Amino acid sequence: MGKRTFEASEAARQPPDTSRGSDMLYDIVIVGGGPAGLSAALALGRGRKRVLLLDAGARRNAAAQHIHNFVTRDGTPPDEFRRLGREQLATYPNVEVRQERVEAVSGAKGAFRLVVGSGTIGARRIILATGMVDEMLPLEGFRELWGHAIFQCPYCHGWEVQDRAWGYLGRATDAGHFIPFAIMIRGWSRDVVAFTGGGFEVPEQGQRTLEAAGVRLETAPVARLVGADGKLEAVELVNGARVARDVLFTHPPQRQVELVGTLGLVLDADGLVQIDPMTRATSVPGIHAAGDLTTRMQGAIFAAAAGAHAAAAVNGDLTTELAASGAP
Repeated sequence: MGKRTFEASEAARQPPDTSRGSDMLYDIVIVGGGPAGLSAALALGRGRKRVLLLDAGARRNAAAQHIHNFVTRDGTPPDEFRRLGREQLATYPNVEVRQERVEAVSGAKGAFRLVVGSGTIGARRIILATGMVDEMLPLEGFRELWGHAIFQCPYCHGWEVQDRAWGYLGRATDAGHFIPFAIMIRGWSRDVVAFTGGGFEVPEQGQRTLEAAGVRLETAPVARLVGADGKLEAVELVNGARVARDVLFTHPPQRQVELVGTLGLVLDADGLVQIDPMTRATSVPGIHAAGDLTTRMQGAIFAAAAGAHAAAAVNGDLTTELAASGAP
């Protein structure tokens, strides 16, 4: 290979700052190595900041076989996507990637302290890209079928199961967009059944709207999901009736990872991290967030865009601060 012409920033070439005991000081530590974290690390690496990307635990889309709706990466297996992302980060000597879990965070903007398995790390800024945890619905068969025949996003999975028998299982929290979503997915299949699971009422006008759109409505509670080997056969109602379906779309509850809950961040009514829309700054100065933990508009390409956005905001803020302090 030819001689590398890239030069890391002065901060990246300097030995670790040991002024805070055993801490190794980074400009930015990114917590989470999915699309948002990888994207943020790439932008900050190219911004000549000293970056550490920490990733640990199973990925959220562990059951998914491919990433879709991501231009140039449509159909890429998630593990391959991460491999490619890390391979590209290796081009930048000022970016480090570790497979470690963050156990605790303390300190403040400019002087955070993160505890990981191998010791402690110092960071001027933190970007959270930890995603969300999907809670499995308490229905027999749900966990086994999740990611195989049960999905959240038709843009991510609809093409592969187009024109098959679809179901949409709404929850009480979905009542406001139950009808629009049930009608929208008619774009992928003309055979759609919308299930309320007995959790909420659909007004008469709403029922007529669904009927006019060719969507069948089932209001009885759901007893279980019938299927095997990752394939859905039917949705069984409490009255014993079975509605044959090939795939089911639903939006199960989500929760933040444990670390986020320890940081004192302001969350919205849906449990999502509240951020400044321009800077992606959280309520805690110096901590920014990108990806699924901040929005219900979730998907790999949205998360990657949010990661680049957060990186740009953090880079500008930190560069200004370092320049004002006289740092090189």
